[in-house]
Amino acid sequence: MKRSDLIQQLDDSSQVWDIIVIGGGATGLGIAVDAASRGYRTLLLEQADFAEGTSSRSTKLIHGGVRYLRNGEIGLVRDSLRERGRLMENAPHLVHRLPLVVPGYHWWEPPYYSIGLKLYDLLAGRLGIGGSHIVCPDDLLRRMPNLKRAKLRGGALYYDGQFDDARLAIALARTAVKYGACVLNHLGVVALDKTDGKVTGIVATDHLTGREYRARGRAIISATGVFSDATRRLDEPEAPPLIAPSQGIHLVVDRSFLGGETGLLVPATDDGRVLFAIPWHNRLLLGTTDTPGVAPTLHPKPLEEEISYLLQHAARYLEKPPQRSDIKAAFAGLRPLVKPAEGSGNTAAISRDHTILLSDSGLITIAGGKWTTYRHMAEDAVDHAAKVAGLSPAPCVTKNLKLDELSEALSLAKADLSLKKTIHPELPYSRADVLAAIRHEMPATLDDVLSRRTRCAILDEAASREIAPGVAALMAKELGKPGGWATEQVEDFTNKLTLPEPGA
Repeated sequence: MKRSDLIQQLDDSSQVWDIIVIGGGATGLGIAVDAASRGYRTLLLEQADFAEGTSSRSTKLIHGGVRYLRNGEIGLVRDSLRERGRLMENAPHLVHRLPLVVPGYHWWEPPYYSIGLKLYDLLAGRLGIGGSHIVCPDDLLRRMPNLKRAKLRGGALYYDGQFDDARLAIALARTAVKYGACVLNHLGVVALDKTDGKVTGIVATDHLTGREYRARGRAIISATGVFSDATRRLDEPEAPPLIAPSQGIHLVVDRSFLGGETGLLVPATDDGRVLFAIPWHNRLLLGTTDTPGVAPTLHPKPLEEEISYLLQHAARYLEKPPQRSDIKAAFAGLRPLVKPAEGSGNTAAISRDHTILLSDSGLITIAGGKWTTYRHMAEDAVDHAAKVAGLSPAPCVTKNLKLDELSEALSLAKADLSLKKTIHPELPYSRADVLAAIRHEMPATLDDVLSRRTRCAILDEAASREIAPGVAALMAKELGKPGGWATEQVEDFTNKLTLPEPGA
């Protein structure tokens, strides 16, 4: 997957694409895979890097959404659980089963939670991944040695899926290319072309070169997440707001603050969200918050009150709670929630189901949803696009479509044993991982490599600062960049980090 090869396909502006997708997050990439695998000529353009926004800042769970049962969203939970099962079958190299426990500190809580989780199991049907059951206090403490012991009555254990969101996004991009799609990052749509009032194409700017491109398409789909309103206003300048963004943050601390391989779910916090404490990449993720009224932005930052909120809630359930100084990294993401018709100030209560809108000009907008249901959302969007464009009917094949495996790093390490060396003692990546990403996964910036091709920046910010100059120099050499490029990249990357530089 090389950007230079793919961008050549835009040079011929006379060709007509069947489907043009605006946005390269989970939904847009899923649409590109679906459309290309049906045989439709597909173009995807992303203004930043693949999954640079919300889609790389999730809780890292492929899940049905236990808390949605409380809201009565049975259909959403059922669909999500079945998509969870399909994704575990189609990408076993990227998605695995994770045990989680809902702890109980009153006698009635373990059986009460267990009843709800039995319904959760039932809704998964044949695509279930393991039955829930009650665990006693001693078993729970063996699983989570740092869980608060006083008054612990046991808990209810169940299973969900865990994944690496940015890596799955890259697998989707590669799979789309494998089936003939043209997917390009750092190429933003700035205008829509129209003929007789109907959208017939896009105008886009390559942010790396400044060059402008035009492309014609039979169907144009906007899958731009929290930027959906801005995209819709390229079509209808007076379009009313559709999205109510909500910010959720996560803190990354040492895994010893929970211990073991089992995740923790607290079903009710002060703002109505659940609290997760999840082992991931030899760290512990603490999340999440629900902060309404935030403006759409590509790189949101955790607010100090959000950090304090998570630390305070974690302290209620952990014997030795993490302190501000224990945070290795922190990241924020914006949920692209679709506003309910009557409006709501409580974004935690807004449905995570998706919505598809068709404008008078023919622009298709898909909004809402979540990572777990990306495949179903994509199928829905492509079905709509095929009808709008009058494309020849073609069935969706993604329910059983295996996603591309990422194997170049293994080949490099076998060929050169020195590449097996880790890039930093605190990070789980080798020199082969970095080199393979640069050569085969279309990164254009240092941030692309350290935040999404690897997850260095969200595992340990201090370690990432240390390796940044060396990785930037390697990128400059591999990509043929001029002098000064690496220095600029290091500065840009470190400006995106959340935590202050040690000693600053």
